[in-house]
Amino acid sequence: MSDFLNFLNTADHDTLKKISGISNALAENIIAARPFDSVDDLLIVHGMGKNLLTRMQSFAEAQENESESRAMIPVEEEALPAPIEKSQPAQESPVEKKPSFGSRLGQAFLNFIRALFRLIAMLIIIGGIGAAIYFSVPFINDNLIVPMQRNTANISRLENEIAILQTQLDEMNTRVSGIETNIEAHTASLAKLEEMQATLEQEISNQNNGVMVALKREVMLTRSIETIARARLFLSQSNFGLAHDDVQAARDILAELLIDAPAYQVDALNQIIARLDFALSNLPAFPVIAVDDVDIAWQLLMMGLPESEADVAATFTPAPSIATSSPDAIPTFTPTPEVTPSAITTTATP
Repeated sequence: MSDFLNFLNTADHDTLKKISGISNALAENIIAARPFDSVDDLLIVHGMGKNLLTRMQSFAEAQENESESRAMIPVEEEALPAPIEKSQPAQESPVEKKPSFGSRLGQAFLNFIRALFRLIAMLIIIGGIGAAIYFSVPFINDNLIVPMQRNTANISRLENEIAILQTQLDEMNTRVSGIETNIEAHTASLAKLEEMQATLEQEISNQNNGVMVALKREVMLTRSIETIARARLFLSQSNFGLAHDDVQAARDILAELLIDAPAYQVDALNQIIARLDFALSNLPAFPVIAVDDVDIAWQLLMMGLPESEADVAATFTPAPSIATSSPDAIPTFTPTPEVTPSAITTTATP
């Protein structure tokens, strides 16, 4: 027990920390509470317990046993004499035997066979590579090079065709632009004629003048010519719906003229209206036949209506009979030049 008290009073901080459960603070508390007169005084230190006291006693005993074992002097062993090695008699080196002629011949033959096999293997490999090249070159030529050349030629041909089509498209765009310009001109002319007709109708209703009536008929006739001319332009654009509307409008104008027309103009108007009726019946199913009928009606109007009974036989030639044609036959349609009605200036006397 005195040894343990001596340990408690002399152990330094590091030695106390080696004991399991003692922290830095507890080691400092133990050192600060020295000297200890008995083991029970250690329990007064803050943080101490009986279990920790038991571990400290075990640690102190282990330290004491270790110091005692170090104090013991080891006994030196007596040196034993070194064993005497017995010399063995030198062994005679065996005499090398030279290979016989047969073994040398067999070894040479074996080497020859190996070299021959290597040569045959090399020839087989070279032959395989040559055969692969021989058969693969035509295959590559037929399946890669020739199709590539063919595709290149096709691409060049298509590029040329595209260039030609682009040129034709530009020409068609130019023609379409011209046709659209003509259509706009006809539309503007028709608008002016409609305004003129409305003005004349107002004047006629106010004055009931024969000159104004004749002027109104001329304006209506000019409107029908302009409308048919625009219908022909629509037909050249394959715009059959608008062409049908214009043909119907021209037919209505001529039918209105027919009501008050003199007897010597009735036959001419009936023939023109009949042509327009044929055109309306063929639109839009058979536009080719309708084009011929519209052209004939337009030509009859451009020839002008008879001015008197004497002019019927002299100036007006009846239209040829209608030929039966197949709708599948598509003749070439060439638009006629634009017709611009001349301005009609009339001085009306109230």
